[in-house]
Amino acid sequence: MNDISGKVLRTVGIIFFGFAAIMNLLGGVGTSCAAFLTSDYPSFIALVEQNMQWLYQGLVITTVLIGLAGIWVLIELIRGKRNGFRNALIVLVIGTVLAGIQYYFSLQLFGRAAPANIKFYINVVTLSLFMIFLIPGVRERVNFSRDEMSMDMNTAGGLAAIVMGLILLTTPYWTGPSHTYQGENWVNLLQVELNISGILLVVGGIALLVQAIVDILWPTYAYARLGVPKDS
Repeated sequence: MNDISGKVLRTVGIIFFGFAAIMNLLGGVGTSCAAFLTSDYPSFIALVEQNMQWLYQGLVITTVLIGLAGIWVLIELIRGKRNGFRNALIVLVIGTVLAGIQYYFSLQLFGRAAPANIKFYINVVTLSLFMIFLIPGVRERVNFSRDEMSMDMNTAGGLAAIVMGLILLTTPYWTGPSHTYQGENWVNLLQVELNISGILLVVGGIALLVQAIVDILWPTYAYARLGVPKDS
């Protein structure tokens, strides 16, 4: 990138995309119990009564796949791969359609859509942001296919990892109201996996940010130790 604004927009785009990717993955995994073990979750019995299990089972499989694809594309965006932006648009369009379908049918079947509605909104907002990146003038500033300096890659990747990790760590709290039945929070079934994944992402993200800071400060420190002007 040639200016600070372009770097900031690129980093914001990567963070939002990481947010959408992890929400798609969580949404797919979180729907699996209701879709495949419906009889064990009475609040979702409408899936059996309306013969709609097949739809939600299909949504689970496709949403998990699009979530995993999103993680892969996120890495492409961070590394500045040539087709990263195009692949991101494809993932966001598919993710938005899948989330929209689940949002609509959840309202029809259960009278509520949380947290499927949140997943849908995040996909829509992220897709809208990436569409803005296509506007002439903005596109030249935010080019995801250019080679980035190591510190820029570490900053974007670190921030995205921290956001994704915090989402995983706080999942039981923001999904609790919609996943609690007779006082039992169903999300607790995945508590260990969520905590381990979340901690690893947060720690890894912090490590990347520390590396970015070192990349910025080290040249100044090295020149000072050598007594050589930095511009020489």
